[in-house]
Amino acid sequence: MLAGELALAGVDVAIVERRATQELTGSRAGGLHARTIEVLDQRGIAERFLSQGQVAQIVGFAWIPLDISDFPTRHPHGLALWQKHIERILAGWIAELPVSVYRGREVTGFTQDDAGVVVELSDGQSLRADYLVGCDGGRSRVRKAAGIDFPGWEPTISNLIAEVEVAQEPIWGTRRDAIGIHGFSRLENGGPVRVMVTEQHLGRTGEPTLRELSEALIAVYGTDYGVHSPTSLSRFTDMARQAASYRKGRVLLAGDAAHVHYPVGGQGLNIGVQDAVNLGWKLAQVVKGTSPDSLLDTYHAERWPIAARVLRDTMAQVALLRRADDHAKAALDTLSELLRMNEPRKRFAGLMSGLDIRYELGEGHPLLGRRMPDLELVTANGPLRVYRLLHEARPVLLNLGEPASLDITPWADRVQRIDARHTGTWELPVLGAVTAPTAVLIRPDGYVAWVGVSTDAGLADALATWFGPPAAA
Repeated sequence: MLAGELALAGVDVAIVERRATQELTGSRAGGLHARTIEVLDQRGIAERFLSQGQVAQIVGFAWIPLDISDFPTRHPHGLALWQKHIERILAGWIAELPVSVYRGREVTGFTQDDAGVVVELSDGQSLRADYLVGCDGGRSRVRKAAGIDFPGWEPTISNLIAEVEVAQEPIWGTRRDAIGIHGFSRLENGGPVRVMVTEQHLGRTGEPTLRELSEALIAVYGTDYGVHSPTSLSRFTDMARQAASYRKGRVLLAGDAAHVHYPVGGQGLNIGVQDAVNLGWKLAQVVKGTSPDSLLDTYHAERWPIAARVLRDTMAQVALLRRADDHAKAALDTLSELLRMNEPRKRFAGLMSGLDIRYELGEGHPLLGRRMPDLELVTANGPLRVYRLLHEARPVLLNLGEPASLDITPWADRVQRIDARHTGTWELPVLGAVTAPTAVLIRPDGYVAWVGVSTDAGLADALATWFGPPAAA
């Protein structure tokens, strides 16, 4: 996703990928939340995913379903789609863009100085770059080599997850007991069986074995159902950690390299994609000399609190789900009763879907720092959706007042100005209806950087802050 963002901005970008092919072993993450679908819609590629997944109400907190069908978004739903397909579709997208991909190679180390980064590869070659972004997972070699701390909480539970063949029909579905959460499900097209089981004891490390999976299943089900021929087998825990900083000099982190947590709620892949979309346009502007290097500090300032909240909420869900006794059931029943009420339901659904994100950009209109709604606009050239304006990842000044009343000539080479009308109401998820503005400045990531209500006060400052100093007359 980050490579695509940088390529759209005209930046020379390369991916170093240790996998030799696009094939991904195992299913991994299972879908996209509403805000991620919107982000993909902003780039004009959402339909590629929607056409291959299953639209569904997938938002939940501690397995308590939260319906978002009444949320004011073009996508009031999630999408069930395995990560291997999500990655394949994204790879197809960047294949259409000028992105170099070095497959079958790993980053073994790097050195950075005031002018750039030299990245050492496992084949003995090296790459010289202006910046390096570690998108290399929870065990990130880039993060470790940069000396960025990864504080957090040690695991309290351990799970095995696998795709296997079975000799006997298992008990399908999910179950909870005193040990933890377990389940069997059949993958698409009659493929292998997906199994997850909680281990009785913590402390095992390294790559798990088929024997360990068999022992864990017998402890829970009394049988291992004759599991054999695993195509994938891995271990994960509820360890929760977050990078102390998302940046050190010319090295940045995104996705699991910056934050890891238990997968309940399905937010890891989603906030990783959103990290990339927050970072991409900022990094592009700095590389191209449009904005000062300090713009990159806003990446940590905006995205670190988002992941910190996800870690907190994930830990809360684990606390509610890990036990299956009467006390835990009472806590879940109480929470379920609360989340059936409209306001708590909206608040938690907004949180889990990503639709409630607000970056701290100061006081002002409720839109400031929040996602721009995908409004239907009327322009001189006909009807137009807001997200269509973001397909090229360029900022937009949307003028809904008197045509040509806002002069942004010093930024005209960087910012699109669109004169339009919108006659409907303005409504935000969780908050509801808000006062209609006369103008909004929309960043390439779809978040509102400035709001005007019958005035252009503060517009020039916002343009300079986010899109660099004005061009000389």
